[in-house]
Amino acid sequence: MILENTYSRPFSSFTPAEIEELVERERDRVNDSRKLIDQDNNGQLSPTEISQRDALVMLDNAKIPRIDDTADGSSGSNLMHHKFVIVDGRTLIVTSANFTLSDVHGDLKSPASRGNANNLLKIDSPKLAKLFVEEFDLMWGDGVGGKNDSQFGTKKPHRQPQQVQVGSTTIAVQFSPAASTIPWDQSTNGLIGKTLSQAKQSIEMALFVFSDQQLVNLLEPQHQQGRQIRALIDPGFMYRSYSEGLDMLGVTLSDRCQSEPDNRPWQTPIATVGIPRLPPGDLLHHKFGIVDGETVITGSHNWTLAANQGNDETVLVIHSPMVAAHFQREFERLYADAVLGVPPAIRRRIAEQREQCPLSGAKPTPTRAPQASKAKPKLTRSKSEPAKSERSSVQSFSPSDPKVNLNTATQAELETLPGVGPSLAKRIIAARQQKTFASLEDFDRISGVGPKLLEKLRDRVTW
Repeated sequence: MILENTYSRPFSSFTPAEIEELVERERDRVNDSRKLIDQDNNGQLSPTEISQRDALVMLDNAKIPRIDDTADGSSGSNLMHHKFVIVDGRTLIVTSANFTLSDVHGDLKSPASRGNANNLLKIDSPKLAKLFVEEFDLMWGDGVGGKNDSQFGTKKPHRQPQQVQVGSTTIAVQFSPAASTIPWDQSTNGLIGKTLSQAKQSIEMALFVFSDQQLVNLLEPQHQQGRQIRALIDPGFMYRSYSEGLDMLGVTLSDRCQSEPDNRPWQTPIATVGIPRLPPGDLLHHKFGIVDGETVITGSHNWTLAANQGNDETVLVIHSPMVAAHFQREFERLYADAVLGVPPAIRRRIAEQREQCPLSGAKPTPTRAPQASKAKPKLTRSKSEPAKSERSSVQSFSPSDPKVNLNTATQAELETLPGVGPSLAKRIIAARQQKTFASLEDFDRISGVGPKLLEKLRDRVTW
């Protein structure tokens, strides 16, 4: 087993002092997991409860060898974001779901939650499984042997998409990431873009986050040529300044009066983009697209630059009308009650920014912008994933307030920031050693940086 290093420590091993030091989102995750372990609800974790309920302890007791993405001698890659299982070298489980309480079953704090919206494929194919074994072996190296020969992130060799025939179905697979020196069209996002560009009739997308500018730029001519395009994005990411869902709606939100570089809102926006209505606490965690009702793009790979150039990810392109029909049914289920267009709250934020940022690159809402559904969107989040605050991203800031440079600050200087304790400061330093910070989006990817902390630090940090 290979894990992301952030989640390679048993939850039962955290001390009360360590839990108190965590930011709210991480603290909730640990506390909820400990509550699940505590079968008799007495507030104490007995050795029996730990051995029967703490998943990592259960693996260790069974002597299942496991490593994380620090096995290459680093402090960890961007994210070891894979979610695949290989059984007996022939059966694959490939999913968008993390193997967590929140992603699969729901949140303890939200009784109405049912688990995040995800998909899972079981594929019986020794040929396809062999490609996943090769990916696993690159990351595994000598496993628990102690050598620093594991390869994560861009340390892995770049590989082009490979096709496998499974019965009458053709499946292409490519693993992320691609170094920034690799041409975009040879990357996993490039594979997604190539597949979308082949559409003749329709494209549907259900995405946790959508922030790759080149992908949305490819979609605009598809729309202009008459392809029907519909998209659902998780509420926590739909209305962020870097969301390409905003581009499709023809509007712009700035971040501290700065628009995203190369941002390009559509000149002929569409009204078929929005957010799904989900039970409180649940997320749209899918990462899939459907082309012409015949081809499915899916896997662990979010449609972002981070997934493309930093994370260990999987992208599958499955050419099968039957498989597409299942994904289409899921999309229609989510779309039937979705909130589409530009909600009133977002229109107000755009108007506020127009007043507060008269010289910014943020553009006003077009006069013919698509109308929002009359229903007010319910923006929710679970304890395990970030969501966007309803507050305007334009915050007041006094020039006399000190700013902390995320790329150069010492651990002590980082700990002067509100909400940043020693553990988070160490993760910030580890992250910048892999890749320097260039935006708030980079900072937001660090485990423990949720929406509340991001708002607190928005005007307190620089890079």
